[in-house]
Amino acid sequence: MSEPTGSQRDAASAIFNLPDYRVLDAVDEDDGVRRIDVESTALPGCPQCGVLAARVHSRRRQRLRDLPVAGPTELVWVKRRWFCDQGRCPRTTFSEVTDQVPAFARSTARLCQELIAAVVVSGRAASEVARAHRVSWWLVQSMLSAAADLLTDPDLIPVRRLGIDEHRYRSVRYFREPDGSWRRYEPWMTILVDADTGRVLGVVDGRDSAGVGTWLKARSQAWRDAVEVVAIDPSAAFRKALREHLPHAAVSVDPFHLVKLANDMLTHVRQRVVRDRKGRRGRSVDPAWTNRRLLLRAGSTLSPAALSPAALARLKATLRADDPTDEIGAAWGVKEQLRQLLTSGSLADAHENKMLLGTYVLAAGMPETDRLWATITAWWDAIEVLIVTGVTNARTEAANTGIKQIKRTGRGYRNPANYRARILLASAARTAA
Repeated sequence: MSEPTGSQRDAASAIFNLPDYRVLDAVDEDDGVRRIDVESTALPGCPQCGVLAARVHSRRRQRLRDLPVAGPTELVWVKRRWFCDQGRCPRTTFSEVTDQVPAFARSTARLCQELIAAVVVSGRAASEVARAHRVSWWLVQSMLSAAADLLTDPDLIPVRRLGIDEHRYRSVRYFREPDGSWRRYEPWMTILVDADTGRVLGVVDGRDSAGVGTWLKARSQAWRDAVEVVAIDPSAAFRKALREHLPHAAVSVDPFHLVKLANDMLTHVRQRVVRDRKGRRGRSVDPAWTNRRLLLRAGSTLSPAALSPAALARLKATLRADDPTDEIGAAWGVKEQLRQLLTSGSLADAHENKMLLGTYVLAAGMPETDRLWATITAWWDAIEVLIVTGVTNARTEAANTGIKQIKRTGRGYRNPANYRARILLASAARTAA
């Protein structure tokens, strides 16, 4: 005699697919919502003594929030109260509790998991997920907050390389002072990231040393001792916090921001030269303004052997036509020498390139190049660490890009706690995938 090896559930229970429950009835309501009555299938044990129950005391109907199954549904659990027949047990009756509906719960576990996945993994807005599942925004947010509380403690995540970077939490605002003047306020936040995995470990207010220092101080001594290299932007505030709380860790400066400083220097020189010569801002008739992006382009992509020899010819023509004092050309040479320095393969090459850079700066003799040289000199130790270790803020910047997408999806955030929870959950899900 052969017997089927598949599921022994009835068809309705198999389609509804709520673990440990079977469908008793399904009715179409007038508003187009299907009401589904279910009953638990497992005999519960007494929470006091653990003896399995056999006699039903009473039944009551409890509405539950659940996933929409082939359209909007209303789930009703025909919940039973059982007798405890153990004579010595002080508990005479008790209600059913299942994995899908724990004690005091009003939503199924599969709904909670779907809400979290829809926001964190799929990147949808909490309000949109709430509308799609016919629940309140508060329920979605409470699920996210509960999930964030279960995240691994940063002290339990060993980190060898740390990245620190800031981003603007909200838009710039202006407040009127009592004297009638206006004060500019920029709400910043700083993230601390595992530079090896890209996981966001913490989000703190501001971009000063106090917020970063407080977060580092809260970590265990073993965690701080394990950190070997920290990658940061050229920020004196971050470096101050690291010297105080991670004195043994080497600090590496991100090369992207140094190149950006060089590009800004070149832009300031170009603007000053145009103002001094023509008494106005640059216009489309000026070759230097028309090719301003070409000036910022990496020189290695403009060589005759590259795919764009025409760009190199256009750059030379621009400097001949619109740079009679050779100041723009000198600034461009300083910028390119800095790029060459940052790509050095060894400390010996780096020191040689630094000497050449100093020569170019001395020959340029401009306040813009002098300021850049002062920055390079102040951060030279961190540049040496960058050349030796190769640790950059690339993963930290990638995390910031993901954070910006979270802000766009949510149309901004007013509650910092909700904002932090969303960032930490999304980062944990992305690095775990």
